Amino acid sequence: MQLQRPSFTQEQRLKMNPQLYQSIRLMALPVVDLRETIQAELERNPALEVIEDKTTISLDSALKETKEEDDYFEATSDSGFTRRGTDEDADEQQKFIEGALSRPETLQEHLLWQLRLQPIDEDVRRIGELLIQNLDADGFHKEPVELLLKDENPDKVAAALDLVRRLDPQGTCTANYKESLMVQAQLMPDAPDGILEALEHLELLEKGKIAEVAKKIKRSEAEVNEILERIKELSPFPGRQFDSSEVRFVVPDVQVVRKNEEFVIILNDEEIPVLGINPFFMKLSDGKDGEKPVRDFVRENIKEARWFIRSINQRNHTLLKVMRAIVEFQRTFFAKGPKYLAPLTLKDIAQEIGVHETTVSRIANGKYVQTEWGIFEIRYFFTNSISGAGSSGSRYSKEAVKEIIREIIQSEEGSLSDQDIADLLARRGIPLARRTVAKYRKELDLGSSYTRS
Repeated sequence: MQLQRPSFTQEQRLKMNPQLYQSIRLMALPVVDLRETIQAELERNPALEVIEDKTTISLDSALKETKEEDDYFEATSDSGFTRRGTDEDADEQQKFIEGALSRPETLQEHLLWQLRLQPIDEDVRRIGELLIQNLDADGFHKEPVELLLKDENPDKVAAALDLVRRLDPQGTCTANYKESLMVQAQLMPDAPDGILEALEHLELLEKGKIAEVAKKIKRSEAEVNEILERIKELSPFPGRQFDSSEVRFVVPDVQVVRKNEEFVIILNDEEIPVLGINPFFMKLSDGKDGEKPVRDFVRENIKEARWFIRSINQRNHTLLKVMRAIVEFQRTFFAKGPKYLAPLTLKDIAQEIGVHETTVSRIANGKYVQTEWGIFEIRYFFTNSISGAGSSGSRYSKEAVKEIIREIIQSEEGSLSDQDIADLLARRGIPLARRTVAKYRKELDLGSSYTRS
C-alpha cells in the first residue's frame, strides 16, 4: 500500500515511518491477533485505555444495544451494507462469534495462492511453483536455484524469481537474509537514496559503525541513520510469520447476511475493545505546569495512541471496503452458493476500491467471513477462470467447477467416469479435459468410478 503524506523534516520522518509500518502490520492481522496486539499496546502505552470491552458484555445485551454510527463508518457504507445487525440477527450473530477450527496457513500455501492468480505464462507458473516448494521456513532457497532448475529456460527462471519475490510477504525466494533485504529495499516505493549501497555494508550497520558506512557510501551520518531506520522496517526472515506448529480457532472478521433481498455486511467488533485516550494524560498534555521531559513523554504517548487508534480504524475501513466489493462481484455466490463462485482477481478488487493489490492480499489472508453457506477465508473468493475457454476466459471459476463436479457425482445414477463427467460439463458450456476432471475430483477427495461403484 502506498501511503500519501505531506513533507516532513528528517526528524519527523524518522518518527513517522515506524507508525506507517505499524499501520500496514495491523492491516494484515485477523481479529484474534488484533486483540492480542491491542492488549500488548495497552501494556506498553499508558496514554491508551479501554473505554469498552464488548467481549465482557452478554450477547443479548450487545444485540439490544443501540449505537450511533460514526462518520467514519457512514462514509464506508451505503444502503444494503451496514456495520451492525438488529435484534433479528441473534441466531446469525451466535454462529458468527463461535468460529471454526482451522490449520494455520503455510508460507507455501500463501505464495501458491497468489501465484495462481497471476496472468502469466504456464512455464513461468510451473517454475514459480517449484521455487515456492523449495523454500524453507525463513523463505529462503533449500536447494540452490542453479541446481534445482538447471534444465529450465534461464529467462523464465528469472521471470519466476522476480514474480515470487514481489508476492506477499515480499523478499522470499532469496538465498539469505541479506539478499532478502536487498529485494525488499528495491521494492520499497519511497526508498531513501543509498539504501542498497548501505545494505552492502550490513555487517557494519549491525555493529553500529555509522561513520564508517557513511564514509564508504559517501553520505552523511544523518543520511545513514535515516537509511538504517528504513532498513528496520524490513523483515530479514519474511517466511517466519507463517507458523503452522499449532491448531487454532478461527473467529470470522466479518459476516454477510441477506435481509430483504439485500446483503448486509456486519463487522465483528465484538472481539475488538473500544479504545480511547487516558483523561489524566490529556490533562497533563494541556497543562503548562510540570517539567518539560514529563510533558514531552505524555504528548509522545498520546500521539502514538491516536495513531494506533486511527490504524485500527483504517484496518476496519479497508476490510469493509474489500468485503463490499467482493459481495458486489460475487453476488450470485452469496445468493445461490459455492458452485456460483465467479472468477475474481486481487487486481479486480484493488482497482475497484483504489488500493494496491498487496493491500487486498493482506486483508484477504488469514481473515474469515461467515456466510449462510459456511465460514470461508476471504481469499477463497479470489480464483481464476478455468483454462481452455477461449481468449475471453470462462465465467466459471475453478472452485465453482469443482462444486459442480461434486454435485454431479453426488447425484449420479450409477458410476460416471471422468470422461462422462467431462461430457456433462461440456453440455453446460464448461469445456474441461478428462485429466482436469480427475485432478479436481481428487482435490475434492472423491474416489474414482471404480471406488464409487
